[in-house]
Amino acid sequence: MSELQPFVITAAPLDPVPLVQFVLTPSDGAVVTFAGVARDNFGGRPTAFLSYEAYAEMAIGVLEQLADEARTRWPIGRVAVHHRVGRLEIGETAVLVVVAAPHRQAAFAAAEYIMDRIKEVAPIWKQEHWADGAVEWRE
Repeated sequence: MSELQPFVITAAPLDPVPLVQFVLTPSDGAVVTFAGVARDNFGGRPTAFLSYEAYAEMAIGVLEQLADEARTRWPIGRVAVHHRVGRLEIGETAVLVVVAAPHRQAAFAAAEYIMDRIKEVAPIWKQEHWADGAVEWRE
């Protein structure tokens, strides 16, 4: 069995349990897990499924950088971010952001910051496959 990597781009389904176990240390009193899940609509328009593409090597470096940025802003411990690529059916998890910290406020703030920044700067792209058969790249 290989050692868990904290920053991963993968086509495999995501599981938060190993990430929580990875980030948690005896000094932490909080672990925040955010799961971004494929939903059946966007802006009221029905979605059939999503697909994601990424420049994986660059994206992993960006995820590491975002975790480092969060550590400079909040007193947090370990961070793990795993992001799916490929086709995702409705209800499947697209991204996991897991942050441990001594206190919950820092863990919540850092997890939100990291997720917001992933959407802004990571080389990961989402394509909506609409129920009517149309396809559209989303920011």
